[in-house]
Amino acid sequence: MKKGEEFIGKVIDVDFPNKAMVQVGEEIVIVKNAIIGQTVRGRIQKKKRGIPEGVQLEVLEHSLKEREALCPVFGVCGGCNYQILPYQEQLAQKLSQVKKLLKPVGVADLLTEIAASPSEVHYRNKMEYSFGNECIDGQLTLGLHKRGSSYDIVPTGKCIIVPEDFNRIVCFTEKFFREKGSSFYHLRRQQGFLRYLVLRHGQAENELMINLVTTSQTERNKTDKPSQIKEKPELFNEADSQYAVVYEWKEALLALLPSLDNEVVSILHTISDTLSDAVKPDQICLLYGRDYYKEKLFDLQFKVSPFSFFQTNTKGAEKLYQVVADWIGETKDKVIFDLYSGTGTIAQIVSKVAKKAVGVEIVEEAVESAKENARLNGLNNCEFIAGDVLKVVDELTDKPDILVLDPPRDGIHPKALPKIIGFGVEKIIYVSCKPSSLARDLPVFMENGYKVDKIKCVDMFPQTHHVECIALIQRVKL
Repeated sequence: MKKGEEFIGKVIDVDFPNKAMVQVGEEIVIVKNAIIGQTVRGRIQKKKRGIPEGVQLEVLEHSLKEREALCPVFGVCGGCNYQILPYQEQLAQKLSQVKKLLKPVGVADLLTEIAASPSEVHYRNKMEYSFGNECIDGQLTLGLHKRGSSYDIVPTGKCIIVPEDFNRIVCFTEKFFREKGSSFYHLRRQQGFLRYLVLRHGQAENELMINLVTTSQTERNKTDKPSQIKEKPELFNEADSQYAVVYEWKEALLALLPSLDNEVVSILHTISDTLSDAVKPDQICLLYGRDYYKEKLFDLQFKVSPFSFFQTNTKGAEKLYQVVADWIGETKDKVIFDLYSGTGTIAQIVSKVAKKAVGVEIVEEAVESAKENARLNGLNNCEFIAGDVLKVVDELTDKPDILVLDPPRDGIHPKALPKIIGFGVEKIIYVSCKPSSLARDLPVFMENGYKVDKIKCVDMFPQTHHVECIALIQRVKL
């Protein structure tokens, strides 16, 4: 099959992540966003390792397992590609896909269970919305990226995986800035004002944080550190028409608060002049309330700052961390290292019954949050270190008894793996948000004196193809 050629075929299987195998005559074509049992029409885009890959153009026949889409922009928005499957079927698909990933490693038989999310909808406590337009020269839109596009934005005012207040605030903000004629930031031209709206929800006390992200329009103040929160930095000139409209938006937003289900405790304005399509703060101005919201996991309290990491499914995170705690087991008089610790949630959970917990995290803001939260919870046996795991492990003076690894999506840096293995601990808990990274890293442990004892999936992302996976790795006793 050649590039540009159209095809019709039946989806016979789906591999992680979201790669459907379409039977076209005697050939297999890989496409995204298709469901087993569907017949699809598509177009070949390229060949990779001799296997044709295409884009799906149309579903000609639906799978017998499908249900009605829950969201009005399903198939157009880039998220929630599994929402047309009943939730139990979503879980079965994810479990099957992870088992296939682990089969070449020889540990697939250990994976027999996937824990469901406590909630199928309205579970996300954070969402980053982008300003843009639905098409070239279209009107300003606030929403999520269109499927397969880096530029087109889909209005998502009826999203099913976020709290209803998120939808209300998004619709209000889009309407407000449309009426004001405000510009949005064009990635190609690197011009414009409005960039993102970041909403966060603290479920423990029903709190909302609202963060409007724009460009600077003036020379950036080079003396200020990124993420430094100020009440009203000089950079924010209310006389400037662009900045003035931000304060008008804040005042109009305050009038909306009585109609919301949750309490707005924080409204922020963030300056971000990065050229990449990512929320990277240069400065933050607190417009209303405080610079954090409160959350709770088990009996521990957390202050979550604007850009610190916190699991997006709070109740799902409790399920995930309970598995980690259960598998760690007896921790009395033991030192636990939590590498890639984020805001230190795992370290604080296990430290309550351990001699000491040490967290290592590259994001300085997350480390500062971890230290403050440990003080808030009265934990004096936690130490948090800012730095790259690859470098910091060479400088640690404590010797760990147990390791918890919770790396970013790409997994553990290949050069860090030998150093981690070099600790020679009896037990390692590996938490992975990308099972393919886990499948890549496990053989390295197994080649160096370890065996995999247990594996379990925890679904933190209903309606999507994403899934968390936990592995218990133990040293082989000679």
